[in-house]
Amino acid sequence: MNTFPTLDAWLAHLEAAHPVGIDMGLTRIGRVKDALGLTFDCPVITVGGTNGKGSTCAILETILLRAGYRVGCHTSPHLLAFNERARIDGADATDADLLEHFEAVEKARASLPEPVSLTYFEFTTLAILHLFASRGLDAVILEVGLGGRLDAVNIVDTDCAVITSIDIDHTDYLGDTREKIAFEKAGIFRAGKPAVCGDPSPPQTLIDHAEAIGADLWLVGRDFRYEAQPGNERQQWSYIGRTQRRSALAYPALRGANQLINTSAALAALEALRDRLPVSAQDIRLGLANVELPGRFQVLPGKPQIILDVAHNPHAAAVLAQNLGNMGYFPYTYAVFGAMNDKDIDGVVHQLRGEIDHWNVTALPTPRAASAERLDAVLREAGVNEGPDSSVARFENPADAFRDALSRASENDRIVVFGSFYTVAGVMAYRKSQHH
Repeated sequence: MNTFPTLDAWLAHLEAAHPVGIDMGLTRIGRVKDALGLTFDCPVITVGGTNGKGSTCAILETILLRAGYRVGCHTSPHLLAFNERARIDGADATDADLLEHFEAVEKARASLPEPVSLTYFEFTTLAILHLFASRGLDAVILEVGLGGRLDAVNIVDTDCAVITSIDIDHTDYLGDTREKIAFEKAGIFRAGKPAVCGDPSPPQTLIDHAEAIGADLWLVGRDFRYEAQPGNERQQWSYIGRTQRRSALAYPALRGANQLINTSAALAALEALRDRLPVSAQDIRLGLANVELPGRFQVLPGKPQIILDVAHNPHAAAVLAQNLGNMGYFPYTYAVFGAMNDKDIDGVVHQLRGEIDHWNVTALPTPRAASAERLDAVLREAGVNEGPDSSVARFENPADAFRDALSRASENDRIVVFGSFYTVAGVMAYRKSQHH
């Protein structure tokens, strides 16, 4: 008995059925989890943070796979296909893999004496966790969707929590100060379990919470750190932890200024779990050499240079600006820029206006998006004027904005696509359609 015949039908149903969006609280999802009898025998690593979560998950996953472990990795959101959210042994789960677990969640939900509604993220997270639990994996990596304390992945007690960075984002849900946000993110910590924080200046609320519940807090600069040879991008670096040192490491294949800190936090997590998930120096080397993550300062081969980056808050935009600045000289830089309405768009523009000459702003296919008109107005306000060396143009969708940038850019120029997962996904889908 199948409620819906295809994964697409399930997802359409879940998008339509639960307009609440984000309902804070884990009691409903907890009841369905209990009805499912969901438990994990293997170590679970939970990764939260404002920026760098996806990179940290990818680094952990790739090292553990190179070490020969069977690994499940749940990340969000996805760029092109929902299946990207559920990876088993490095490959996206198939529709067939997922369907029976969607069915199992629906059955558990319907079996409760009092009916429970689940949001899209809660329902899909339960289905992916149920899939992972059925596969006898050696390790499971869970990326927090939003915050931590009340996020759906937090229904699983983690064996090691990682928080990558703490910055202002999602103020409607998480609060408007780093102290409040850090407290929400620290909700993934567990008593007696390692809690790794890669933010160089962690708010006191995070430290206090770890102490209050008796988590084993690993702070960057105190319990672990990295040492890099400045200068040449492709030099070597070392990780120094509480009891382990990993020397002569190559830079991770993920490009960008903040990847050493993400990698260090991942290596601290692996050091903390070394009794259960030992990895060798060679596993780490191979992992770092082979890690890939679409849309995180992803530089496409060919000319003009095309850079895809899902940066969508000022902190991520500052890192993107730094990475663009490190690329060398380009006569002109074109932007394809679309963003969510609730983001600090002024802050993002402020960080990047020095690196971008021509702005193609675009609407996005979601009601939460800022209009092209609003983005245009923000840029005018920031002092971006029309002229031979700068411009702002408005488009209905990322594909149109990208096509226009391609038509105007010379082969020595570059095009940077950023501002949201939707912006990057729109351009990726367009490029894929052109290649077939």
